[in-house]
Amino acid sequence: MDISNRVGLITGGASGIGRAVAAAMAHRNVAAVALVDMSEAVGLVAEELNAEVGRKFAVPFQGNTTDERFRAMVFDEMSQKHGGVSLCVPAAGITRDDLAVRVDKVSGKARIYPVEQFKLVIDVNLIAPVYWALEMIGRIAEDRAGKGRKRWTPDEEMEGSVVFIGSVSSQGNRGQISYASTKAGLEGAAATIMKEAMYYGVRCGVIHPGFTDTPMVRALGVDYLTKNILPFTQLGRLIKPEEIADAICFMLANQAVSGELWVDAGWHAPA
Repeated sequence: MDISNRVGLITGGASGIGRAVAAAMAHRNVAAVALVDMSEAVGLVAEELNAEVGRKFAVPFQGNTTDERFRAMVFDEMSQKHGGVSLCVPAAGITRDDLAVRVDKVSGKARIYPVEQFKLVIDVNLIAPVYWALEMIGRIAEDRAGKGRKRWTPDEEMEGSVVFIGSVSSQGNRGQISYASTKAGLEGAAATIMKEAMYYGVRCGVIHPGFTDTPMVRALGVDYLTKNILPFTQLGRLIKPEEIADAICFMLANQAVSGELWVDAGWHAPA
């Protein structure tokens, strides 16, 4: 699938993996990319990306990715000004790390992980990405129906593709009960969407990055990374966002790629 001249959409596009994917798409000549992020910096990031490649391709949208009206507005505006979105990378995510059960040393009472935190992480990391993907697939399905097309056939051009951002934490990671659950959940969602969306010519997969040099990972602190991450990473360093972005573009473009891709730098969690 040639992704040049297509229209893409990236949530979490103002930093980290999302920003790197936008840059990688630009170098592969996509027509336009919606950069979606809660951060006010998303406008400046779009300007920087446009300046880097010498053309205006990045279109910033600031808002909450869990807001369905905001989601519809982004798709509407991109469709009206640039054409239908056919590449979707919902990369926005948060962590609220803590032990699932912690016993207070003084009182001896157990404190379990707050349910409101769990629900927040699920909303942002699991439900929102799935619905950004479904929004795109639904619009492609409507477009095909309007043209009298039913089941997609291999002699047609691929209509679109989705890559969800999983994580090595999907295999389980101490202190990440909510985050790990959402990333494992994306595996089931992607596998189901793939089976359904191919009817409309849309592929879906999950990439599982290891610990990548992003603001979210850097927030763990140098001491934590040095003690708990790098010793268990065969590559001996954090992964560069550009390395993840290159793999994502590969997944978007190669029609034979399905399922999951692990880009973990050889990281294996200690017991």
